[in-house]
Amino acid sequence: MNHPLTLPPIPLQLRRCADGTVRVFDPLRRRWVAFTPEERVRQHFVAFLAGVLGYPAGRMANEVALNHNGRLRRCDTVVYDSAARPVAIVEYKAPSVSITGRAFDQILRYNMVLGTRWIIVSNGVDHYCCKADPTEPTGYRFQTHIPPYSELLEP
Repeated sequence: MNHPLTLPPIPLQLRRCADGTVRVFDPLRRRWVAFTPEERVRQHFVAFLAGVLGYPAGRMANEVALNHNGRLRRCDTVVYDSAARPVAIVEYKAPSVSITGRAFDQILRYNMVLGTRWIIVSNGVDHYCCKADPTEPTGYRFQTHIPPYSELLEP
């Protein structure tokens, strides 16, 4: 877990279990979860969204279950509007994992179910954000930044 992240540092609540594993407290799920490299990215990224970009913690959820083609899947983080409609999906990878087209394929499959306008992929080092754009051949346009929460809600 020594890969440096390009996200602001945050205090994490960690505890070592009797079996030697380390767990981190996830404030969105309100429970202790395994502290994997991907989970480290999730905790830092959610804190970045809330603390820097103004995403309300009460409008984000981690590990959201969905049914895609009869199979249960889990979105890493979903961001909602005030009417509890999903507006963005975030997919995380461990810092040692390069972000490739496979990560985008995965999040786009999830978005077939949720239909959000925004998708974000991060490995804690590199961060990519796309907005739905029907004029693009892929249906999405890459953004130069991750938008503040208020921008997610704009038409």
